[in-house]
Amino acid sequence: MAPHSSSPEAGPSKTDAALKADLRGAALAARDALEPAARHEASARIVEALLALPELAEARLVGAFWPIRSEVDPRPAAEGLLARGQRVALPHVTPEGLIFREWRAGDALVAGRFGLSEPDPSLPPVEPDALIVPLAAFDGSGQRIGYGRGYYDGAISRLSRARPVLTVGVGFAVQRVDRVPAEPHDRPLQFVITESGVTRFDRKS
Repeated sequence: MAPHSSSPEAGPSKTDAALKADLRGAALAARDALEPAARHEASARIVEALLALPELAEARLVGAFWPIRSEVDPRPAAEGLLARGQRVALPHVTPEGLIFREWRAGDALVAGRFGLSEPDPSLPPVEPDALIVPLAAFDGSGQRIGYGRGYYDGAISRLSRARPVLTVGVGFAVQRVDRVPAEPHDRPLQFVITESGVTRFDRKS
């Protein structure tokens, strides 16, 4: 069952960061508890919805990601984007934040920090105009909890200085919580896609 409390076992003195840590742990445990076959089927539905999203179809360059642990697997979506003529980039974690580098089908990836698979660091940086965003938890307003390091919030902030950036979060329905405590640096999503469907939020990055 999805973790639905906005402050699990939280007293009034808990900070937003501590509340997020509680929510993150509960949502990730719920995600990990999904049966592999159910996770695979749910990921396939999410990929289908991603490729059917009209706004994503308009993007020239889409930032995707390689999954770790029990995350949604968006790799078939990346391949689908390439097959219909769109370009795809993957993130590289650097001391300055996330840098995106273009990826083409068959390109070898390198081992990065936190168990990530990343593009060749010698490739030039690129600036996607849409991002498929991983998440640990999300709520009904489009607020997201990541893994606690703020990499995607920083990347969205940086990329959107030049032009609007489409942000589409992907996760399983069990990762939804009642409320994510919003902090000043947080960048809410424009869409969240789960196996249950697409939720659109009326905002610009």
